[in-house]
Amino acid sequence: MWTLPNLLTGLRLLAVPVMAAVLVGEGQSSEGRLIALVLFVGASVTDLADGWLARRWGQCTDFGALADPIADKALVGTALVCLSGLGVLPWWVTAVILLREAAVTGLRLTVLRHGVIPASRGGKVKTATQTTLIVLALAVPGWTGVLAVVVVVTVLWTLVTGVDYGVKAAELARAARVAQGPVWPAQGPVLSRTAEPAGRGSGPDAATPGSRRSSPPRGTGR
Repeated sequence: MWTLPNLLTGLRLLAVPVMAAVLVGEGQSSEGRLIALVLFVGASVTDLADGWLARRWGQCTDFGALADPIADKALVGTALVCLSGLGVLPWWVTAVILLREAAVTGLRLTVLRHGVIPASRGGKVKTATQTTLIVLALAVPGWTGVLAVVVVVTVLWTLVTGVDYGVKAAELARAARVAQGPVWPAQGPVLSRTAEPAGRGSGPDAATPGSRRSSPPRGTGR
C-alpha cells in the first residue's frame, strides 16, 4: 500500500483542505489566489504522475484505484465551489459540473455488477478543460472574454461526456441481460393423467361402472 503512487495520491487529498482554507481566508487577495494556484497545479501534476508511475512500476493497488478518482473530484469540486463563493465563477457552472460528476458516479455504481465502464478519451479531455478553467480563474481574477469561452467549452464538454457515460451504462446493462438469456416462469407440479383428482371417482359414495345410486321411493319418509 505504501508505494510512491499512493503517497502522491495521499498528498493530493491533503492539498484539498489546505487549498480550500487559503481561498476562504485569503481568496480576495492576489497573494492568496497565487498560493491556491500553486497548490492546485501541484496537486494536478501528482494526478498525472501517480497513474503513470503505478502503471510503469506495476504498483496498481486497490487503494490507488479507489482514492485516485476521489482525490480528483474533491480537488476540482472544492476549487469550483470556492471560486463561485468568491464570485469569480457563476454558481450554475459549478452546479452543472458537480451534478454531472455525481450522476456519472451513480451510473458507475449502478452497473458495477455488470461490468466496469472504462475511462474514455472524452473524460480525459473533460478533466483537462476543467483544470484549464480553474487555473485561468485563479490566475486572472474577474470575468474576461477568454474565461467566458473556456466556461462554455467546459460546460458543453462536461454534458456531452455525461451523456456518453449514460449511453455506455445502458449498453452494458442491456448486454448483461442478453447474456443471461430469457427467464422462464416457474411451473407448478403436473398431475399424472392416470390419476383422478380426489372427490371424483373415489370414496364410499362413488358409483361403480354400470350401476346407479338407488333413490328412495316416492311417497315414503312422511
